[in-house]
Amino acid sequence: PGTIWKIDGITGAVSKFADIDTNSGPGIGNLSFDPIHRQFFASDLDTGLIHRIDANGMLIDTFDHGVAGRPAHGLDPVADDGAVMDIQGAAFDSEDPDTWGYTQDERRVWAVAYHGGRVYYTVGEKAEVWSVGIARDGRFAGDPRWELTVKADKDYAVTGIAFDNKGFMYLAQRGPVENRYDYSRFADSGKGEVIRYWRENPDDPATESVWVEVPQEYAIGFPQGNRQSAGGVDLQYGYDAEGNLDTSVCTDTLVNTGDKLRDNPALAEQLAAGGPFAVHGVQFTPTPLVKPANLPPFGSWFVDFDSYFEDPEVEGHVGDVRVWRPCEGRAGYYEEIPGGYLPPFYPPDFPPPGNLPPCLDVEDVQYFCTPSGLEADLYLHDHAGFGGDSIKALSKTPGVGVTSPMSHAPGTPYTIGITGHYPGDTVDVGLCFYRQSDRDKGGYYPCCKMTLPLRTPAVSCEP
Repeated sequence: PGTIWKIDGITGAVSKFADIDTNSGPGIGNLSFDPIHRQFFASDLDTGLIHRIDANGMLIDTFDHGVAGRPAHGLDPVADDGAVMDIQGAAFDSEDPDTWGYTQDERRVWAVAYHGGRVYYTVGEKAEVWSVGIARDGRFAGDPRWELTVKADKDYAVTGIAFDNKGFMYLAQRGPVENRYDYSRFADSGKGEVIRYWRENPDDPATESVWVEVPQEYAIGFPQGNRQSAGGVDLQYGYDAEGNLDTSVCTDTLVNTGDKLRDNPALAEQLAAGGPFAVHGVQFTPTPLVKPANLPPFGSWFVDFDSYFEDPEVEGHVGDVRVWRPCEGRAGYYEEIPGGYLPPFYPPDFPPPGNLPPCLDVEDVQYFCTPSGLEADLYLHDHAGFGGDSIKALSKTPGVGVTSPMSHAPGTPYTIGITGHYPGDTVDVGLCFYRQSDRDKGGYYPCCKMTLPLRTPAVSCEP
């Protein structure tokens, strides 16, 4: 139960990735990948710990919300009670989750999601969302922060978190855990919500959270109430008016898991043209279609998880969902070379200046408050093989100052300083990506130029 498995993306071969030996049976709540530090986070339902795991499956360290997180919000620390799952014990009941060795609800971490330099996680059945920072070296930063208490009709665990690139945070509930003797139901579905929050702008000092008080909700499934969430949520590319995938729009489609998604006798005639009614799997919905729009969800698409549509009584077999979407980075271009000649790194059939492909992508940006103010770590991808190893940065936003790094170590991000801006503003930064060896020769040197719009955090970094 404490083993994490992996599937080869090419061959489909399944192999062991990591063992969490302290998990006696309750299992893992959720997984998240940190692409910056190439590491994973896993929530342990037995102990309540968040495990940090390297790319080779080795456990590095843990974060204990019950002990280290709760006091940051004025709550008493709660240590793990040591309960374990003992299937041979007299108290064990295979149909009673209270005998399965879960840690206490106050410290039970369900969903985890790495976003913007922090790990966001949910706690308990009266769900709260918290976060803890990840330092530049990948370690837990030790700065836990309460984000919000979820407002929903039912006090169900939030087992899925996702973020889009517009600032919305998406949460998916999952009904109470069950285990029927015939394995037909693993959760009590039919009342779980999928909702989204966004940050107050400007922040309302009269509210405790920096997030809005009342979330928006999506219509999930056709049964009465439209709350068929099974607890999984992610984002997908957008789609155009003809239903074609639009890879230029990275996070415009909500993807969530659910049960009995197309089952509603009152709408049977309308639903019949769309296929079977007994669909347990995923629902695709354009993100703008929050209630009362798309109610009932005829503007959504549905996919069954096993393509077997003769199991209407099954519930809770579907859990989380993850979408592979290698979103295109922001692109830079080679500048036009004075004199009209092609530099030696152009292959013979390379298009001439004026019709050049992107030479640089920005894969990610991470912000940090430092004693000198705001700094941004830029993770650049030299996919054209230009071979640059240095950058010059300048501000293209009046009144804002940008400083370039004095040096750069291979394999590390490029760090720039930003001053004179208002928190939350978008600052246009001009970058020149070049080879130091070319610059050292003197005179003109080739440079990949781009303008990068940086949306700064809505937090003041006092120098």
